Amino acid sequence: MDAADSPAPVQRVLAASEGATEFLSLIGPEELSPCLFAESLVMVSESGQPVGQLSVSVRPACYEEQGGQEEDCYLVRAASQSTVNDVPCGSSLTAYISKRLETLEQHQHEYVKFREHPLDRKTHVVKRGGRLVVKKIIEEGEHEVQTQSFSYSCASLHGLISEAANLLVLRVLARRRAVPQNTTFLAFDTEACICTATYTAMGFQKQLVGMTEVEVFAVERAVCPDEGIPMAWQFYFLSDGHLARRVQVGSPATMLVLQLPILIDVDEVEPRPVFEKKPLDWEDDVQLYSQFLDRKEELQAGHASYARRHPELRALLADFLQLLLLRKPDDVLTFAAEFFAPFAAQRPPGSTFRASDQASPFRGRV
Repeated sequence: MDAADSPAPVQRVLAASEGATEFLSLIGPEELSPCLFAESLVMVSESGQPVGQLSVSVRPACYEEQGGQEEDCYLVRAASQSTVNDVPCGSSLTAYISKRLETLEQHQHEYVKFREHPLDRKTHVVKRGGRLVVKKIIEEGEHEVQTQSFSYSCASLHGLISEAANLLVLRVLARRRAVPQNTTFLAFDTEACICTATYTAMGFQKQLVGMTEVEVFAVERAVCPDEGIPMAWQFYFLSDGHLARRVQVGSPATMLVLQLPILIDVDEVEPRPVFEKKPLDWEDDVQLYSQFLDRKEELQAGHASYARRHPELRALLADFLQLLLLRKPDDVLTFAAEFFAPFAAQRPPGSTFRASDQASPFRGRV
């Protein structure tokens, strides 16, 4: 982004309320996970005629910062196209939002294609170090009208909800079916300056989606710039966060969902069952005792078969027991180790007889 290459004027900002910053800090990845989906709505005029469409998608992504560091985040995309009074207009939004709902990068494009004086507005926001750098480009026709760059200190932006982060916050509020009271957030106004924003619960209403009547939860978001007229939007959500209707106060067009989507259900994790330990008396259990006898006979048969196939085993054990009873050593383990040592596969061949004055390697370790 070009704005990061040259120093940008530092803008002073207002402060969000403590309730707003606390609300954002309590939203975790487990609550945001069900909010990652795509949806689309149709824009209709006052007469009910379709004049455009809106699409919104949120999915997991990885954002590469300066220096090569990567951060898991959310990629938010939104786009709208419409025709009002035969004039094409639209907007697009692409942003990377951290799991703490902080804006890492956001690109916003709005256009109105008047025949003689088409207007085009682009706003780029990117986090660089400890600052949030903003660049605005306004074009009229093919000529650049205005370019402006400035920056904000990230330390002063606690409680900021950008346009992209707002889409996630609204889905969280819709799933909670509640809106925090007496909280003031920070937001960008139409000039990309920091202002205040509030959310207000409007209660539950009935809405017809296709041929099905559903209950929707309504939330109003109001953005109040320091100068100019406040702007407000009303959002009507299904129980899982899908948007059923969106209205910009004062606009003749309305966004509607035409077909009821498949609602997202979050499976509740059931606690693991706890089984009581019961004493096991296998001799009184007929089945276990029968298995014990079968295993015993199987082992005995296998041992007898092995001994028959290796007659040298009986002779070897007989020699060991005879010598053991003759010597009657106090340390039976060391005596056995010395007796069977010449039969070891890894032991180098040597004399069967050992000198009486030679130290035994087993007496210091057994």
